[in-house]
Amino acid sequence: MTFGATILDADGLRLSSDEVAFFRDVLPFGFILFARNIDNPDQVRALCADMRNAVGHECPITIDQEGGRVQRLRAPQWREWLPPLDFVSAAGDRAERAMYLRGRVIAHELRAIGVDSNCAPMVDVACADSHPFLRNRCYGADAGTVATLGRAHAQGMLDGGVLPVVKHIPGHGRATQDSHFDLPKVSADRADLDAQDFAPFKALNDLPMGMTAHLVYDAIDEAPATLSSKVMEMIRTDIGFDGLIMTDDISMKALSGSLTELSRGALDAGCDVILHCNGTLSERMEVAAAAGEMGKDAQRRAEAALSMRHTPDDIDISAADAELESLLN
Repeated sequence: MTFGATILDADGLRLSSDEVAFFRDVLPFGFILFARNIDNPDQVRALCADMRNAVGHECPITIDQEGGRVQRLRAPQWREWLPPLDFVSAAGDRAERAMYLRGRVIAHELRAIGVDSNCAPMVDVACADSHPFLRNRCYGADAGTVATLGRAHAQGMLDGGVLPVVKHIPGHGRATQDSHFDLPKVSADRADLDAQDFAPFKALNDLPMGMTAHLVYDAIDEAPATLSSKVMEMIRTDIGFDGLIMTDDISMKALSGSLTELSRGALDAGCDVILHCNGTLSERMEVAAAAGEMGKDAQRRAEAALSMRHTPDDIDISAADAELESLLN
């Protein structure tokens, strides 16, 4: 099967007949869930089954379960997590083990409801000017520490049968604007970018999937990274990331143009798959029509990513929770 070059979402708690027909026609590579898609565990499992039945294969279903402000699964049915920066601070010199367990427990909760991917780790390096929308989602302000904690978190998810999506490649930490609404521009020189922003992604360049950053690096190109062939080439060659690259949500206000123009532009620049969120069914149709099927390289990367999805290792969740509690206290 050749996958459609899209990751799409749904309107509600179950698929409508129109959504089923559409997904069956365009065969998106995968899906992403949001709070509006989540009510209780049985309902989420049924929705995931709907999605996979519609496309006829065990497609990946992802979610934003970073913890803290960006967390789609909430109490009382799921665990509440500290924001990553606060969590790392609480764990102190035990943060690496704590981040592994955080990833492993999150993976356990996700797999129990049919979700097998998570848009994490987020290895953007915090700095003094990081925008508040991003800052407490970061793991630290030192590239080496961020890479170590990102690796631990990713391995916890992989051991739990969940595919991590490292973001926002090649680095969003210097952004002083929220890319949901504006296009940030980063003026740092290339040497500083290599040493700080890009370094964690290079250290994690073997992870199965990555998500782009919607911002401009003046030292590389005047186009936003998601639409820049120069930035995409740098990610592939200098950072050495050969995993599947999805765009951040192509409808975010950082990008200017029609959905058709943006989808084609991102694929032409070197992205493998278009992530489109929070739009109407007609907008999803527009994106799917523009994106079409995956090219040969994207298909290879997609299949390689799926090959890293495996049956979760055994874990005593009660023991893991107890160990986490001791690490944080």
